[in-house]
Amino acid sequence: MSELKIGVLGAGAWGTALAVLAAKHGAPVALWARDAKRAAAMETSRENPRLPGIILPPSLRVSSEYPEADILLVCVPMQHLCETLISLPLQRGALVLCCKGLELGSGRLPPEVLEAVLPGQKMAVLTGPNFAHEVAAGLPAASVLAAYDASLRAALVNALRSESLRLYGSADVMGAALGGAAKNVIAIASGVVMGAGLGENARAALITRGIAEIARLAVALGGKAETVSGLSGLGDLLLTCTGMSSRNYSLGLALGKGQSLAAVLQSRSNVTEGVATAPALLARARQADVEMPITAAVTALLAGELSVPGTMHALMGRALKDE
Repeated sequence: MSELKIGVLGAGAWGTALAVLAAKHGAPVALWARDAKRAAAMETSRENPRLPGIILPPSLRVSSEYPEADILLVCVPMQHLCETLISLPLQRGALVLCCKGLELGSGRLPPEVLEAVLPGQKMAVLTGPNFAHEVAAGLPAASVLAAYDASLRAALVNALRSESLRLYGSADVMGAALGGAAKNVIAIASGVVMGAGLGENARAALITRGIAEIARLAVALGGKAETVSGLSGLGDLLLTCTGMSSRNYSLGLALGKGQSLAAVLQSRSNVTEGVATAPALLARARQADVEMPITAAVTALLAGELSVPGTMHALMGRALKDE
Protein backbone atom coordinates (compact mmCIF):
# COMPACT_ATOMS: atom_id res chain seq x y z
CA MET A 1 0.00 0.00 0.00
CA SER A 2 1.13 3.57 -0.64
CA GLU A 3 1.59 6.51 1.74
CA LEU A 4 -1.57 8.15 0.44
CA LYS A 5 -4.26 8.92 2.98
CA ILE A 6 -6.87 6.19 2.78
CA GLY A 7 -10.40 6.45 4.12
CA VAL A 8 -12.88 3.62 4.53
CA LEU A 9 -16.62 4.18 4.82
CA GLY A 10 -18.32 1.37 6.71
CA ALA A 11 -16.98 -0.35 9.82
CA GLY A 12 -18.50 -3.75 9.12
CA ALA A 13 -16.31 -6.81 8.64
CA TRP A 14 -15.29 -5.98 5.06
CA GLY A 15 -14.61 -2.30 5.62
CA THR A 16 -12.61 -3.06 8.74
CA ALA A 17 -10.64 -5.78 6.95
CA LEU A 18 -9.62 -3.42 4.14
CA ALA A 19 -8.74 -0.71 6.66
CA VAL A 20 -6.59 -3.15 8.64
CA LEU A 21 -4.84 -4.34 5.49
CA ALA A 22 -4.02 -0.77 4.44
CA ALA A 23 -2.82 0.23 7.90
CA LYS A 24 -0.61 -2.86 8.24
CA HIS A 25 1.39 -1.61 5.29
CA GLY A 26 2.09 1.82 6.73
CA ALA A 27 -0.65 3.98 5.29
CA PRO A 28 -2.54 6.42 7.53
CA VAL A 29 -6.08 5.06 7.51
CA ALA A 30 -9.35 6.56 8.76
CA LEU A 31 -12.28 4.16 9.25
CA TRP A 32 -15.75 5.70 9.38
CA ALA A 33 -18.55 4.13 11.41
CA ARG A 34 -22.08 5.45 11.13
CA ASP A 35 -22.74 5.00 14.86
CA ALA A 36 -20.65 7.30 17.09
CA LYS A 37 -20.79 4.96 20.10
CA ARG A 38 -19.61 2.03 18.02
CA ALA A 39 -16.80 4.12 16.55
CA ALA A 40 -15.66 5.16 20.02
CA ALA A 41 -15.82 1.58 21.30
CA MET A 42 -13.68 0.31 18.40
CA GLU A 43 -11.19 3.14 18.79
CA THR A 44 -10.80 2.35 22.49
CA SER A 45 -10.80 -1.46 22.34
CA ARG A 46 -8.81 -1.63 19.07
CA GLU A 47 -11.10 -4.46 17.94
CA ASN A 48 -14.21 -5.02 15.86
CA PRO A 49 -16.48 -7.76 17.29
CA ARG A 50 -17.27 -8.82 13.72
CA LEU A 51 -13.59 -9.73 13.21
CA PRO A 52 -12.66 -11.60 16.40
CA GLY A 53 -8.95 -11.91 17.04
CA ILE A 54 -7.97 -9.03 14.73
CA ILE A 55 -6.26 -6.08 16.45
CA LEU A 56 -6.56 -2.69 14.77
CA PRO A 57 -3.07 -1.35 13.85
CA PRO A 58 -1.85 1.88 15.52
CA SER A 59 -2.08 3.88 12.28
CA LEU A 60 -5.80 3.09 11.95
CA ARG A 61 -8.22 5.58 13.48
CA VAL A 62 -11.97 4.95 13.87
CA SER A 63 -14.43 7.83 13.92
CA SER A 64 -18.00 8.82 13.06
CA GLU A 65 -16.64 11.87 11.23
CA TYR A 66 -16.23 11.61 7.47
CA PRO A 67 -12.52 11.19 6.68
CA GLU A 68 -10.38 13.37 4.45
CA ALA A 69 -8.61 10.97 2.12
CA ASP A 70 -6.85 10.67 -1.21
CA ILE A 71 -8.65 7.37 -1.81
CA LEU A 72 -12.00 6.56 -0.21
CA LEU A 73 -13.11 2.93 -0.06
CA VAL A 74 -16.90 2.71 0.16
CA CYS A 75 -17.89 -0.43 2.08
CA VAL A 76 -21.37 0.42 3.34
CA PRO A 77 -24.22 -2.07 2.69
CA MET A 78 -25.65 -1.68 -0.80
CA GLN A 79 -29.05 -0.45 0.38
CA HIS A 80 -27.35 2.41 2.29
CA LEU A 81 -25.04 3.43 -0.56
CA CYS A 82 -27.22 6.17 -2.04
CA GLU A 83 -27.90 7.98 1.26
CA THR A 84 -24.23 7.71 2.24
CA LEU A 85 -23.08 9.25 -1.03
CA ILE A 86 -25.67 12.04 -0.77
CA SER A 87 -24.38 13.06 2.66
CA LEU A 88 -20.71 12.73 1.73
CA PRO A 89 -18.65 15.96 1.59
CA LEU A 90 -17.19 16.84 -1.80
CA GLN A 91 -14.40 14.43 -2.68
CA ARG A 92 -11.45 15.34 -4.87
CA GLY A 93 -9.91 11.89 -4.63
CA ALA A 94 -11.22 8.67 -6.12
CA LEU A 95 -14.10 6.68 -4.65
CA VAL A 96 -13.60 2.91 -4.75
CA LEU A 97 -16.89 1.05 -4.50
CA CYS A 98 -16.47 -2.13 -2.44
CA CYS A 99 -20.15 -2.95 -1.82
CA LYS A 100 -21.95 -5.63 -3.81
CA GLY A 101 -25.57 -5.77 -4.85
CA LEU A 102 -28.34 -3.91 -6.63
CA GLU A 103 -30.44 -1.11 -5.21
CA LEU A 104 -34.01 -2.08 -4.43
CA GLY A 105 -36.54 -0.18 -6.49
CA SER A 106 -34.13 1.27 -9.05
CA GLY A 107 -32.16 -1.93 -9.74
CA ARG A 108 -28.99 0.15 -10.06
CA LEU A 109 -25.54 -1.34 -9.55
CA PRO A 110 -23.04 0.54 -7.32
CA PRO A 111 -21.34 2.50 -10.15
CA GLU A 112 -24.74 3.53 -11.48
CA VAL A 113 -25.79 4.80 -8.04
CA LEU A 114 -22.57 6.80 -7.78
CA GLU A 115 -22.95 8.32 -11.23
CA ALA A 116 -26.54 9.34 -10.43
CA VAL A 117 -25.60 10.98 -7.11
CA LEU A 118 -22.13 12.35 -7.96
CA PRO A 119 -21.89 12.59 -11.75
CA GLY A 120 -18.34 12.78 -13.05
CA GLN A 121 -16.78 11.60 -9.78
CA LYS A 122 -13.57 9.60 -10.24
CA MET A 123 -14.46 6.05 -9.27
CA ALA A 124 -13.57 2.38 -9.44
CA VAL A 125 -15.03 -0.94 -8.33
CA LEU A 126 -13.12 -3.35 -6.08
CA THR A 127 -14.54 -6.87 -6.09
CA GLY A 128 -13.48 -10.51 -5.95
CA PRO A 129 -13.47 -13.75 -3.96
CA ASN A 130 -12.57 -12.41 -0.54
CA PHE A 131 -13.75 -13.35 2.95
CA ALA A 132 -13.14 -10.43 5.31
CA HIS A 133 -11.56 -12.42 8.15
CA GLU A 134 -8.96 -13.96 5.82
CA VAL A 135 -8.03 -10.60 4.28
CA ALA A 136 -7.72 -9.03 7.74
CA ALA A 137 -5.49 -11.91 8.83
CA GLY A 138 -3.15 -11.26 5.89
CA LEU A 139 -3.89 -14.53 4.09
CA PRO A 140 -3.22 -14.45 0.31
CA ALA A 141 -6.08 -13.18 -1.83
CA ALA A 142 -6.77 -11.59 -5.20
CA SER A 143 -9.33 -9.05 -6.38
CA VAL A 144 -10.30 -7.06 -9.45
CA LEU A 145 -10.09 -3.28 -9.53
CA ALA A 146 -12.23 -2.02 -12.40
CA ALA A 147 -12.16 1.54 -13.69
CA TYR A 148 -12.94 3.04 -17.08
CA ASP A 149 -9.90 5.32 -17.03
CA ALA A 150 -6.67 3.38 -17.58
CA SER A 151 -4.42 5.87 -15.76
CA LEU A 152 -6.73 6.00 -12.74
CA ARG A 153 -6.94 2.20 -12.74
CA ALA A 154 -3.16 1.84 -12.75
CA ALA A 155 -2.74 4.42 -9.99
CA LEU A 156 -5.31 2.74 -7.75
CA VAL A 157 -3.89 -0.74 -8.29
CA ASN A 158 -0.45 0.57 -7.34
CA ALA A 159 -1.81 2.39 -4.28
CA LEU A 160 -3.99 -0.42 -2.91
CA ARG A 161 -1.99 -3.54 -3.73
CA SER A 162 -0.14 -5.33 -0.95
CA GLU A 163 1.94 -8.42 -0.34
CA SER A 164 -1.16 -10.40 0.59
CA LEU A 165 -3.74 -8.84 -1.77
CA ARG A 166 -2.98 -9.11 -5.48
CA LEU A 167 -5.01 -6.77 -7.67
CA TYR A 168 -5.89 -7.25 -11.32
CA GLY A 169 -7.07 -4.27 -13.34
CA SER A 170 -10.12 -4.28 -15.60
CA ALA A 171 -11.88 -1.74 -17.79
CA ASP A 172 -15.20 -3.59 -17.47
CA VAL A 173 -16.83 -1.74 -14.58
CA MET A 174 -20.35 -3.03 -15.26
CA GLY A 175 -19.27 -6.65 -15.67
CA ALA A 176 -17.24 -6.57 -12.47
CA ALA A 177 -20.03 -4.91 -10.49
CA LEU A 178 -22.65 -7.33 -11.79
CA GLY A 179 -20.57 -10.40 -10.95
CA GLY A 180 -20.17 -9.22 -7.36
CA ALA A 181 -23.91 -8.64 -7.03
CA ALA A 182 -25.37 -11.65 -8.80
CA LYS A 183 -23.16 -14.24 -7.13
CA ASN A 184 -24.97 -13.63 -3.83
CA VAL A 185 -28.23 -14.81 -5.36
CA ILE A 186 -26.71 -17.94 -6.86
CA ALA A 187 -25.05 -18.62 -3.49
CA ILE A 188 -28.43 -18.71 -1.79
CA ALA A 189 -29.55 -21.32 -4.32
CA SER A 190 -26.35 -23.28 -3.72
CA GLY A 191 -27.02 -23.32 0.00
CA VAL A 192 -30.59 -24.48 -0.57
CA VAL A 193 -29.34 -27.39 -2.69
CA MET A 194 -26.92 -28.55 -0.01
CA GLY A 195 -29.31 -27.91 2.86
CA ALA A 196 -31.98 -29.98 1.17
CA GLY A 197 -29.51 -32.82 0.64
CA LEU A 198 -29.65 -32.68 -3.15
CA GLY A 199 -25.94 -33.44 -3.57
CA GLU A 200 -22.72 -32.14 -5.06
CA ASN A 201 -23.81 -32.93 -8.64
CA ALA A 202 -26.73 -30.56 -8.29
CA ARG A 203 -24.55 -27.83 -6.79
CA ALA A 204 -21.96 -28.11 -9.58
CA ALA A 205 -24.69 -27.88 -12.21
CA LEU A 206 -26.27 -24.89 -10.47
CA ILE A 207 -22.99 -22.96 -10.20
CA THR A 208 -22.22 -23.60 -13.87
CA ARG A 209 -25.64 -22.50 -15.06
CA GLY A 210 -25.46 -19.57 -12.67
CA ILE A 211 -22.37 -18.32 -14.45
CA ALA A 212 -24.20 -18.64 -17.77
CA GLU A 213 -27.13 -16.47 -16.70
CA ILE A 214 -24.91 -13.83 -15.10
CA ALA A 215 -22.86 -13.63 -18.32
CA ARG A 216 -26.02 -13.11 -20.40
CA LEU A 217 -27.06 -10.15 -18.29
CA ALA A 218 -23.53 -8.71 -18.20
CA VAL A 219 -23.43 -8.56 -21.99
CA ALA A 220 -26.92 -7.03 -22.13
CA LEU A 221 -25.78 -4.27 -19.75
CA GLY A 222 -22.68 -3.47 -21.79
CA GLY A 223 -20.21 -5.68 -19.94
CA LYS A 224 -18.16 -8.60 -21.18
CA ALA A 225 -18.89 -12.30 -20.79
CA GLU A 226 -15.20 -13.01 -20.16
CA THR A 227 -15.26 -10.75 -17.09
CA VAL A 228 -17.82 -13.10 -15.54
CA SER A 229 -15.37 -15.98 -16.09
CA GLY A 230 -12.71 -14.23 -14.00
CA LEU A 231 -12.16 -13.34 -10.35
CA SER A 232 -15.09 -10.94 -10.11
CA GLY A 233 -17.50 -13.56 -11.46
CA LEU A 234 -16.55 -17.22 -11.32
CA GLY A 235 -13.95 -16.72 -8.60
CA ASP A 236 -16.35 -14.89 -6.30
CA LEU A 237 -19.15 -17.31 -7.14
CA LEU A 238 -17.12 -20.41 -6.25
CA LEU A 239 -16.12 -18.96 -2.89
CA THR A 240 -19.60 -17.74 -2.02
CA CYS A 241 -21.32 -20.94 -3.13
CA THR A 242 -19.12 -23.27 -1.09
CA GLY A 243 -17.81 -21.43 1.99
CA MET A 244 -19.65 -21.46 5.30
CA SER A 245 -18.30 -17.97 5.95
CA SER A 246 -20.65 -16.78 3.19
CA ARG A 247 -23.78 -15.25 4.71
CA ASN A 248 -25.71 -15.94 1.49
CA TYR A 249 -24.71 -19.60 1.28
CA SER A 250 -25.42 -20.20 4.97
CA LEU A 251 -28.83 -18.54 4.61
CA GLY A 252 -29.67 -20.84 1.71
CA LEU A 253 -28.41 -23.81 3.71
CA ALA A 254 -30.81 -22.94 6.53
CA LEU A 255 -33.71 -22.51 4.09
CA GLY A 256 -32.91 -25.88 2.53
CA LYS A 257 -33.10 -27.47 5.97
CA GLY A 258 -36.58 -26.09 6.50
CA GLN A 259 -36.00 -22.88 8.47
CA SER A 260 -38.06 -19.83 7.57
CA LEU A 261 -36.48 -16.76 6.02
CA ALA A 262 -37.79 -14.56 8.84
CA ALA A 263 -36.22 -16.79 11.49
CA VAL A 264 -32.84 -16.85 9.75
CA LEU A 265 -32.73 -13.08 9.28
CA GLN A 266 -33.86 -12.44 12.85
CA SER A 267 -30.91 -14.45 14.16
CA ARG A 268 -28.37 -12.30 12.26
CA SER A 269 -26.81 -8.92 12.93
CA ASN A 270 -25.04 -8.70 9.55
CA VAL A 271 -26.70 -7.91 6.22
CA THR A 272 -27.29 -10.81 3.81
CA GLU A 273 -27.15 -8.85 0.54
CA GLY A 274 -28.61 -11.58 -1.68
CA VAL A 275 -32.06 -11.26 -0.09
CA ALA A 276 -32.53 -7.72 -1.40
CA THR A 277 -30.50 -8.32 -4.54
CA ALA A 278 -32.58 -11.24 -5.86
CA PRO A 279 -35.78 -9.32 -6.75
CA ALA A 280 -33.80 -6.31 -7.97
CA LEU A 281 -31.64 -8.53 -10.18
CA LEU A 282 -34.67 -10.32 -11.60
CA ALA A 283 -36.37 -7.02 -12.40
CA ARG A 284 -33.21 -5.75 -14.11
CA ALA A 285 -32.97 -8.96 -16.15
CA ARG A 286 -36.58 -8.70 -17.28
CA GLN A 287 -36.04 -5.08 -18.32
CA ALA A 288 -33.14 -6.27 -20.46
CA ASP A 289 -35.16 -9.26 -21.76
CA VAL A 290 -32.61 -11.70 -20.31
CA GLU A 291 -33.65 -15.10 -18.98
CA MET A 292 -32.32 -15.83 -15.46
CA PRO A 293 -34.16 -18.94 -14.21
CA ILE A 294 -32.06 -19.50 -11.06
CA THR A 295 -32.52 -15.89 -10.02
CA ALA A 296 -36.26 -16.17 -10.68
CA ALA A 297 -36.49 -19.34 -8.59
CA VAL A 298 -34.57 -17.81 -5.67
CA THR A 299 -36.73 -14.68 -5.79
CA ALA A 300 -39.90 -16.78 -5.67
CA LEU A 301 -38.52 -18.88 -2.79
CA LEU A 302 -37.59 -15.80 -0.73
CA ALA A 303 -41.03 -14.28 -1.39
CA GLY A 304 -42.74 -17.44 -0.14
CA GLU A 305 -44.20 -18.16 -3.57
CA LEU A 306 -42.34 -21.48 -3.93
CA SER A 307 -41.29 -24.19 -1.48
CA VAL A 308 -37.84 -25.76 -1.67
CA PRO A 309 -39.20 -28.82 -3.58
CA GLY A 310 -41.19 -26.45 -5.81
CA THR A 311 -38.07 -24.42 -6.54
CA MET A 312 -36.14 -27.51 -7.59
CA HIS A 313 -39.06 -28.72 -9.70
CA ALA A 314 -39.27 -25.33 -11.44
CA LEU A 315 -35.58 -25.52 -12.40
CA MET A 316 -35.42 -29.20 -13.36
CA GLY A 317 -38.70 -29.10 -15.26
CA ARG A 318 -37.70 -26.34 -17.68
CA ALA A 319 -37.84 -27.07 -21.41
CA LEU A 320 -34.79 -28.95 -22.70
CA LYS A 321 -32.32 -27.14 -24.96
CA ASP A 322 -28.69 -27.13 -26.06
CA GLU A 323 -26.19 -25.64 -23.62
